[in-house]
Amino acid sequence: MAFLELDALSARYGKNTVVANLSLAAEKGEFLSILGPSGCGKTTTLRMIAGFVAPSAGAIRVAGRAIQDVAPHQRNIGYVFQNYALFPHLTVRENVAFGLRMRHVAKAAQGERADKALDLVGLGHLGDRYPAQLSGGQQQRVALARALVIEPDLLLLDEPLSNLDAALRGQMRSEIRALQRRLQITTVFVTHDQAEALAMSDRIAVMDHGRLVEAATPQALCDAPNHGFTAEFLGARTVVAGARAGGIFALPEGARCAVGADMPDNATRIVLRAARLHLSEGLRPARFMASGTVRDVAYLGDFYDVAVAAANTTIRVIRPSSETLPAVGAACFLSGDDDAVAWLAD
Repeated sequence: MAFLELDALSARYGKNTVVANLSLAAEKGEFLSILGPSGCGKTTTLRMIAGFVAPSAGAIRVAGRAIQDVAPHQRNIGYVFQNYALFPHLTVRENVAFGLRMRHVAKAAQGERADKALDLVGLGHLGDRYPAQLSGGQQQRVALARALVIEPDLLLLDEPLSNLDAALRGQMRSEIRALQRRLQITTVFVTHDQAEALAMSDRIAVMDHGRLVEAATPQALCDAPNHGFTAEFLGARTVVAGARAGGIFALPEGARCAVGADMPDNATRIVLRAARLHLSEGLRPARFMASGTVRDVAYLGDFYDVAVAAANTTIRVIRPSSETLPAVGAACFLSGDDDAVAWLAD
């Protein structure tokens, strides 16, 4: 039995269904991310687990106990909000201790436990400051300490890194994951950022329009997605429709990929992984081959993000910035080996 179970969970507002028949589980100590575009229902799902939104249907179980009808403060769940939701008139220590005060923990114990939680996130020396005196990253740590101080059964994170700059996001991403591994607390993390989900998760649940598309390990979703939405949303991928013709999978405008044991008989689309495609002015024999025209090149420091008009679509290619690429408007060739392709079947 999984530690957290969502069983046919739905949320409706009038005629609008925000989450539809969602069934998902997380094991004890697992870091599960719910990934999807804005408006897909991921935050509503998190809020149903926390008790802030009542499900229209379905069940939520933690350690086998149904909690969908339990009041939020009785669920023993830690929640980190996107905007941190710190009280500006309370000190850092008082903010962290707030949940303990609401649970009527003795005052002396409140301070002791709050200080331990602040030490856990590296802010033990800032307990007497106020939120306005802290940086964004420090405020995020305070919010995390406040969620952990109650010793929750479950930790819920609602896009807690979205308000930080890129460098700090990377640092906090590593710190949160390291802390979660150390505490072995079951965690559900909501994000629309693919890089965050890939870097932090044991498993990722992909949602779209209120429904679960698929759930698997980051590597499985990247290397062998089962759905076109996952293939296009998770990472840099291009999905192109085609058909098997003898020993090749034929694509528009003469593009082709050799048939192999990895291709299902009913394959209808090829998934091209941008970072594993090659781009050149001359033909490079490979399993996947196409000719095209360079439409755009974006220099992003360590790599180029290139758009190539080929196979009657735009194929994305990512190459190291140390390479010399064909100029925008120039004819080019695309190629890819086995690790550059995956397959989708209808």
